[in-house]
Amino acid sequence: MKRRRFGKTGWQVSGIGYGMWGMAGWKGSDRAATDHALDVSVELGCNFFDTAWAYGDGLSEEMLGDLIKRHAGKRLYAATKIPPKNRRWPSRPEYLLKDVFPSSYIREYTEMSLRNLKTDCIDLQQFHVWEDSWHSNDDWKEAVTRLKQEGKIAHVGISVNRWEPENVIQTLRTGLIDSVQVIYNIFDQNPEDALFPVCKELDIAVIARVPFDEGTLTGKLTKDTTFPEGDWRNTYFVPENLIPSVERADQLKPLVPDGMDMAEMALRFILNNGVVSTTIPGMRSPSHVAANCNAGDGVALSQALYQELRRHRWDRIPTSWSQ
Repeated sequence: MKRRRFGKTGWQVSGIGYGMWGMAGWKGSDRAATDHALDVSVELGCNFFDTAWAYGDGLSEEMLGDLIKRHAGKRLYAATKIPPKNRRWPSRPEYLLKDVFPSSYIREYTEMSLRNLKTDCIDLQQFHVWEDSWHSNDDWKEAVTRLKQEGKIAHVGISVNRWEPENVIQTLRTGLIDSVQVIYNIFDQNPEDALFPVCKELDIAVIARVPFDEGTLTGKLTKDTTFPEGDWRNTYFVPENLIPSVERADQLKPLVPDGMDMAEMALRFILNNGVVSTTIPGMRSPSHVAANCNAGDGVALSQALYQELRRHRWDRIPTSWSQ
């Protein structure tokens, strides 16, 4: 697994990180199996793990804390997120910071995450939603500054709302943010327009999330795909999204090189962009871990294929079902 620089933090992180949402927040998760998958990822060189308090109300954080303890001899980076106080994903322009991330609440959930992770300092504490209009509010700035001074967090990041990559740029210019987490994949290339240039200018790390477009870019979904009752994907893959998503994925299948599947091609597309520090696919089985980690070997796609994939950009706007 090749290492990539994580912005101004100076960390050297694995190109393939580990997205831990599905391990505690989706139907069908099995603790023993997911613990094994996590251990395999460490053996294969993965050292960046992204979780959140909202993933199982702290359970995913506890799993990550246990993983770090099991591999105490290796430097593993833990990134987590503070959930919005109003429990609304995504944020909306009319929401006020005091209702989403008041300073006392930032501290409360940081303390909870510290206990779940079984650590004295969180490597990367992130805001799970964001509105760029909050950039000038001193409340969050003072809260994260104090937590840094106390040694409870090392760095601060923001996870940007779906399909709103520019809804953070003024905040990045405050100088208090070390990373931004954004949806970036073959379909969702719009972060390249305005966000990535600012990240490059300010040396802010980029975490590319949703590399498979919630599964579409694995090439395994069909227009008849269904999900278990209670699975959040039932609300995302409504017909108006599932059908065009599958149709667009089908157009990519002829482009997959011999010896590669669509998921690997999707990961390599992301890592072709040098602004990206790491991408965080969800992985619940050792076989998925092995396949995904293989894409982090530093071998680039051919320029011809890369340019062809760029032509499959799909610009979308937030909708009632997009979060």
